Amino acid sequence: MEKKPTLVVMLTYNDMTVENAYEIFDQCKDSKAEYWGFKEEPLPIEEMKKLFAYMKQCGKKTSLEVVAYTEKECIEGAKMAVECGCDALMGTIYSDEVLKICKENGMSYMPFVGKIKERPSVLEGSIDEMIAEAKEYIAKGVSGIDLLGYRYTGDAVLLNKRFVEEVDAPVCIAGSINSLERLDEVKDANPWSFTIGSAFFDNQFDGTFKEQIDKVCDYINK
Repeated sequence: MEKKPTLVVMLTYNDMTVENAYEIFDQCKDSKAEYWGFKEEPLPIEEMKKLFAYMKQCGKKTSLEVVAYTEKECIEGAKMAVECGCDALMGTIYSDEVLKICKENGMSYMPFVGKIKERPSVLEGSIDEMIAEAKEYIAKGVSGIDLLGYRYTGDAVLLNKRFVEEVDAPVCIAGSINSLERLDEVKDANPWSFTIGSAFFDNQFDGTFKEQIDKVCDYINK
């Protein structure tokens, strides 16, 4: 049976963790989503650790997505993910030092590719260059790639499709998946996973937070 993409629920809005992330997770811990995460800002580290510990206690897989564009900030984000006991570090501009931190701590590393700026992130660059960049990082030992597909200033559908086809590693299409049409495109590209955060807060899938999660999981798996 063909593997379907996996939903990663992000407790984030406009690339920032929401203040009531703990309460929302608590309300949705029995939903169909196994993978959960949030960003490195703005929650205090103690709150982050408490929430990640609760997620693990509930049998969830956890990831911290770091929106940072300098090596210093990326290294700080990686150390934060280690302190939080995350399964995966997503995001950051690729760094050998970040990869080393992840490997030493048994944590998956899925960096960004392309030219990224601002927050919420905007992705620029040629598709060929991004694919070549991904292959270079995979050769160095990263676990997969965090692709900001729908933040791309070019043809997002083409980027997602070609990237998944040509990059031999898990790909997470992250950001701005906010409609059934985009879910259809994600199913067609068939990455390892995809994230949804803001769209759930904007009620784009119609229902309570938990109902929307289950609706997306059912839709992607049908």
